[in-house]
Amino acid sequence: MPDLILDVIRHGEPVGGSRYRGSGTDDPLSPVGWDQMRDALGTSAPWDGIISSPLSRCRQFAVDLAARHGLPLVVDPDLIEVGMGAWEGRDRVAVAREDPEDFAAFYRDPVGQRPLGAEPLERLAARVGEAYRRYCEQHPGRHLLIVCHAGVMRALVGHLLGADARRWYRLRVDYAGLVRIRHGAFGPSIEWFNRARLDRASRSD
Repeated sequence: MPDLILDVIRHGEPVGGSRYRGSGTDDPLSPVGWDQMRDALGTSAPWDGIISSPLSRCRQFAVDLAARHGLPLVVDPDLIEVGMGAWEGRDRVAVAREDPEDFAAFYRDPVGQRPLGAEPLERLAARVGEAYRRYCEQHPGRHLLIVCHAGVMRALVGHLLGADARRWYRLRVDYAGLVRIRHGAFGPSIEWFNRARLDRASRSD
């Protein structure tokens, strides 16, 4: 049977500047964000279907892409961004200036020193891992595009590598950054990470 291929893309730049956007902040894409995603994916559509986070910065682009190419679309709540609790919607520079001790503690230990009310990374890992299991079970041999968030992408890669959640924040994920995962007979492999554009030569894989 052919391998399952997952092309995973982070949303582009949202409106509102640099701030903590988790599950409770639903900013749409800016015009720049739309351009970033269109440029990253190009004009072809090699996928059998699209799966998206329910948040508008992912879902609106996924709906538009699916409609343009006649692809089935599934909105999966397990792909929603990690909740940031008391930091939801706050400017990053302001948090660092106003709460320097909490800010430093979070980046030293993002598992044990989360913002008040933030979703535990263990919970994020569990729902993202369950989503991946479902995709492998329900879509063997397919080529899917997943539109989601930096936190979800870090959790997915961490899950596949068996990496401790404290290490996830060492992974940089740019706006419209791409990850390709291939799941074959011997399990998953990460073919590339944080790519700026889909390789046109690999579209028929």
